[in-house]
Amino acid sequence: PEERLSLADPEWSDVHVVTGALKLFFRELPEPLVPYGLFNPFIEAITLPDPQEQVERVAELVKSLPPANYATLRYLLAHLCRVMERVDVNRMTCQNIGIVFGPTLLRPEWEPGSLAAGMAQQNKAVELLLAHFDRIFSM
Repeated sequence: PEERLSLADPEWSDVHVVTGALKLFFRELPEPLVPYGLFNPFIEAITLPDPQEQVERVAELVKSLPPANYATLRYLLAHLCRVMERVDVNRMTCQNIGIVFGPTLLRPEWEPGSLAAGMAQQNKAVELLLAHFDRIFSM
């Protein structure tokens, strides 16, 4: 039988529990929201020397996502943009959200030898998606 949850239950009153559950959901997907095949192109895009080219290339890659991945990523990032609007209360800057969600939404199929270097790039990719959300999802 299907388990029913009520977000009104006290166990869900802590935003960290809800965020942890959301991150766990995305981490446990068989393939990340940004599919494995797009990991390297995303990393290459964010390392382009021209910031304008970075945004344009990431927008192209986002457009190439499967429809369900695109819609889910757009919805999640729109929510995270709203979270960032409350930075004075929650301290969730673009960088902090990148740190929290980078490795969850975008990860290589095989973990590289240097996890720290890879995570910095994953974080930067999420930061770019958030910082240029309107441009990326309207291109």
